[in-house]
Amino acid sequence: MAVAAGADLIEIGNFDSFYAQGRVFGAAEVLALTQQTRALLPDVTLSVTVPHVLALDEQVALAEALVEAGADIIQTEGGTSAAPQSAGVLGLIEKAAPTLAAAYEISNAVNVPVLCASGISSVTAPMAVAAGAAGVGVGSAINQLNSEIAMVAAVRSLVEALDAAKVAV
Repeated sequence: MAVAAGADLIEIGNFDSFYAQGRVFGAAEVLALTQQTRALLPDVTLSVTVPHVLALDEQVALAEALVEAGADIIQTEGGTSAAPQSAGVLGLIEKAAPTLAAAYEISNAVNVPVLCASGISSVTAPMAVAAGAAGVGVGSAINQLNSEIAMVAAVRSLVEALDAAKVAV
């Protein structure tokens, strides 16, 4: 229905929302969902998230299999698995560490764009790009804010951080 309504991209993922309910997606299930979706939608851009509950080497192997199955974009996650011990900037880096590690390993293994998501902030977005991500995904960093002005400011901060990282490279 989403494609019929004009969607240009389909995402299989956002598994973070299920973990609190005890629902975990394994590699075989994600691969099967990808294969089924690609068969139904052969011409639609397909982004697939690699579950962070897998060991890093299993995430890489799954990403490779997903690309072979027709995924056009691979997305990482991991913010819910991190338990930052520090406040401030160090805490932001600790929270993003799992998804940054996955972005680095996966981007070196596949030839499609990798999006780094989950626990990304204006501090860690440039790190994601440096780790090999083609882009970043942010959700709770924006949608948990209590006003549109705060949301706009947060997005502007992310854009400025990414622009500054481009200049530094």
